Amino acid sequence: MLHDAYDTLTGWLFEHAIQPAMYALGLMDWAEDAFEWLDFALLGGLTILLSWIICRPLEAWRPVEPVTDRRAVRTDILYTVLSRLGVLPLLAFVMFASLAAWWEGTVADSGFVPPTLETLVPALRDHPLLAFAVYVVVLDFGEYWRHRFQHMFGPWWALHSVHHAQRQMTFWTDDRNHVLDEVIAALWLGGLALVIGVPPGQFPIILMILRVAESLSHANARLSFGRVGERLVVSPRFHRLHHGLLSAGAAGKNYAVLLPVWDWMFGTADFDRAAYPPTGDPEGPEALATGGWLRQQAVGLRRLVGAISGRG
Repeated sequence: MLHDAYDTLTGWLFEHAIQPAMYALGLMDWAEDAFEWLDFALLGGLTILLSWIICRPLEAWRPVEPVTDRRAVRTDILYTVLSRLGVLPLLAFVMFASLAAWWEGTVADSGFVPPTLETLVPALRDHPLLAFAVYVVVLDFGEYWRHRFQHMFGPWWALHSVHHAQRQMTFWTDDRNHVLDEVIAALWLGGLALVIGVPPGQFPIILMILRVAESLSHANARLSFGRVGERLVVSPRFHRLHHGLLSAGAAGKNYAVLLPVWDWMFGTADFDRAAYPPTGDPEGPEALATGGWLRQQAVGLRRLVGAISGRG
């Protein structure tokens, strides 16, 4: 029933809003792509709604700190809207559509059938829920390493420091990223999903799970999952330690997105420091903390160029 209602809503929006606008602009050749993007954008809107429903009451109930810089929070809200509803999902969709077409064509021409998790472990075909859980775990493992590499390599850190510069962290901070960093993240996660054979219908759901989990982990909420739970699922306390002033750059800890087990395994877990430290990047320029969206993007790009050229 929910699926039917969702399809009805998607069809109505496309017929009465998207399609007339595309016709007026002479863009009907892109109608099919626009319909698929609308589906992606609606899922992004649902993700924002779920994050708000879960995280906002927690921030109001037990905030770590009072919100004193609402302008910084409004900038993060803009990041979220652009990332999940605006231009960035469209760019990601176009990139993945091209990547998928190239991949399928290359495989078809070569006659090679690439292995997927279900071909390597045939039992997963008979247990779809287990297969879904395995996909989540593998993609989360990939996200752990992407996040760790963001801190390890200077040029990548120059981009990722846009995210870490926020001193007024809330659940909106999750999407505070440089556009180039978002592109890399999209290619990384989407490419891994393509390689292991995640079904197209499951990928948006997995993405929603990871994004809601990340929103919660950034929440301005004094919330721990307890001694045991804290080691099973990333909590706001666990991830705030990662954003603490002592964890900026290569000194980072607690990289996990959903499952802290990766930090256990690779020696990057930190359960011992002050529970809710101040956040921010003490070595970053002030513009990354207090500038608007365009200013932060420009400074991040300039720092990337400096890091590549050796001047940063």
